[in-house]
Amino acid sequence: MRHILIVVDDPMVCMAIEVYLQRNDFRLTIAERGEAGLRALEHQQFDLMIIDIFMPHMRGFESIRIFHERAPVIPLIAMSGYAFADLNSPAPELLRMALELGAARCLRKPFTPHALVAAINDCLAEHCPDGDLASVARLG
Repeated sequence: MRHILIVVDDPMVCMAIEVYLQRNDFRLTIAERGEAGLRALEHQQFDLMIIDIFMPHMRGFESIRIFHERAPVIPLIAMSGYAFADLNSPAPELLRMALELGAARCLRKPFTPHALVAAINDCLAEHCPDGDLASVARLG
């Protein structure tokens, strides 16, 4: 069972993600703030991280940069509900910047359960095609 760290400060978004992912047989660790997520990263092994770009006590993209620096081999999905001027744009500047800071994928809230699970499966397949990401993370 793949273990995912979720760091999201919005309780409703967190609850929706939790329901979607538990139905798809993922094991979850949820942190409401960046600091709690970083502590969890120090004490547990994860196959993937889902990190909100904007959270209290972390300035903007600082969260993506810090999580990627602490665990560079663990794929990171960045998400944001920031109000974009052009909702039809496939890669708003904000999400492009998250990719440059180390995110493997970006999701713009609101997203569908299918989009979330697809992004997770794509990241896991790309970053560890043999299915042994946990041992790779320990070696990194």
